[in-house]
Amino acid sequence: MRHKLLFSFFIFLIVALPIRSKDFVLTSGQTVVIACSPSEELVVRTALEMLGRDIQTVLSSTTQANEKTGEIVIGTVGQSELISRTGIDVSALKGKKQAFLLSVSPEGKLIVAGSDKHGTAYGILEISRLLGVSPWEWWADVTPEKKKLFKLSSKFRSVQSPSVEYRGIFINDEDWGLYRWSKNNYEKERGNFGPKTYAQICELLLRLQANYLCPAMHDASMAFHRIPENRLVADSF
Repeated sequence: MRHKLLFSFFIFLIVALPIRSKDFVLTSGQTVVIACSPSEELVVRTALEMLGRDIQTVLSSTTQANEKTGEIVIGTVGQSELISRTGIDVSALKGKKQAFLLSVSPEGKLIVAGSDKHGTAYGILEISRLLGVSPWEWWADVTPEKKKLFKLSSKFRSVQSPSVEYRGIFINDEDWGLYRWSKNNYEKERGNFGPKTYAQICELLLRLQANYLCPAMHDASMAFHRIPENRLVADSF
């Protein structure tokens, strides 16, 4: 009888004691598995590629895509079943445009949920910002610091949404600066302001959570619409 009581008490303790939530931890040199549905839009995949580069730069770690599970789980609400399977409350995103939620699950996974494709992309690159990567890392040579460990508390949760609908930049008087630098240094083969330069501009916009670009329009810099490749670059963002 005594043994039965002790056994019953032991079972009670297992059931009654709360399960301790885990922190989200990435360690230098270890492969980071990222779960994301292949049905996600192109801008999400662009952001994932950028995050992969950032993780390599900061942690010297490679990333690996997985459709079902990973240390990082990414998805657009209403489009990806990955998010619903996590059980994370995403009600804070309801009715919001280009919003995202980052939350550490009890299992120690980092969940990234977006209200739409751009919200998901911004959420992905919020990880880069938390890693210490500046949005201006390419334009201002802001080299991120190397880290051996990256950790977010088990209680970490961040919900962000824009307060201004259109957010972006206007490339002003590019004929005197950006165009000349680009044609003489960055796109010598084209001899003009082209898709390689616009790719960097669009990456900056994503990192800044922006969604609007007034492109170069001077005749000398080959107005945006006159180079088909520029349009193709823009479409991936």
